Amino acid sequence: MDIIHKYFKNLTELQTAQFAKLQELYEDWNLKINVVSRKDIDELYLRHVLHSLGIAKIIQFKPGSKVMDVGTGGGFPGIPLAILFPETQFHLVDSIGKKIKVVNEVVAGLGLENVKTTHGRVEEVKDTYDFIVSRAVAQMETFVRWNKGKIAKKQNHDLKNGILYLKGGDLTEELKLYTSATIYNLPDFFEEDFFETKKVVHLGMKFKG
Repeated sequence: MDIIHKYFKNLTELQTAQFAKLQELYEDWNLKINVVSRKDIDELYLRHVLHSLGIAKIIQFKPGSKVMDVGTGGGFPGIPLAILFPETQFHLVDSIGKKIKVVNEVVAGLGLENVKTTHGRVEEVKDTYDFIVSRAVAQMETFVRWNKGKIAKKQNHDLKNGILYLKGGDLTEELKLYTSATIYNLPDFFEEDFFETKKVVHLGMKFKG
């Protein structure tokens, strides 16, 4: 938990309590349904929570904005971001039912009222969003295809509506089709070795009406 305070110093008492509760909730649910590896459970705040919050170093989601987390798995990056931005609406989607079950239980345990979940494929989601976030669930080309038509027309942020994707490694080949993509290196924000090759990729996407 100290590592969250290290980089996010202005948390409310409620946010601090919610972040602190994550370890207990994930340890408990991971015994029943394995959604986080044992090694990662021991380093939950570094490898999952702080990694998810890398997106918050790129953008401050405004009240009333809508964000979809595609392939949320155990709830990352959606749940940490929902704690940090309580006035932003988050929609967490995953095609694996047992993962969404854990997400629902964690959301309930934290008392988060700005999160809704869907067990299903993202292609079936009909709504539009300011941003779509994810942690490396597919190659960018595939991910863009999945999310076609899901970007809202109205711009509410300085950063153009589109995708915010947590990725790692050399992305030269993967992003060669996307010359407008911006890569933010997480070591510019976090000093821990874990983030050495970690990045946030922003890809603005046009509204398709």
